[in-house]
Amino acid sequence: MNVLAEWTALVCKELGIDPERIDRDAVLDLTRDVAHGVARPAAPLTAYLLGLAQGAGTAAPDALETLSTLARNWGQATAETLGDH
Repeated sequence: MNVLAEWTALVCKELGIDPERIDRDAVLDLTRDVAHGVARPAAPLTAYLLGLAQGAGTAAPDALETLSTLARNWGQATAETLGDH
């Protein structure tokens, strides 16, 4: 077992989460997209906010994919938003 798998298992145990419910690769992809597309500090914050929304039951089923798409298109969306003013 590698360090990431060990850490994930330990955190899941501590938080009472079934590790089988975690799509680790999807979360890592999301944080990569946000870190590279928006800003590095936005990556863990985004993951945390997504977790809060999922825990509260307010996240759409495709929220992770939607956030990744938003992050990948951040530069374009920002340019379009700034161009509207």
